[in-house]
Amino acid sequence: MAEVVIQEGESLENALRRFKRKVQQEDIIKEIKKHSYYLKPGEKKRTKAALARKRARKKMRREQD
Repeated sequence: MAEVVIQEGESLENALRRFKRKVQQEDIIKEIKKHSYYLKPGEKKRTKAALARKRARKKMRREQD
């Protein structure tokens, strides 16, 4: 869990900015979105395969340039 301790003389805005950055680095929001709804195992497999195809296409495009 992301936790930020406000340092001496630090503004609340800076602490909030640090907290948001830490949450983003730990992929907390991504996990919450992933668990917010149920995917059937077959749907999960199809989604994973689609992402793999997309990454492969992107990699091939980069290698051609």
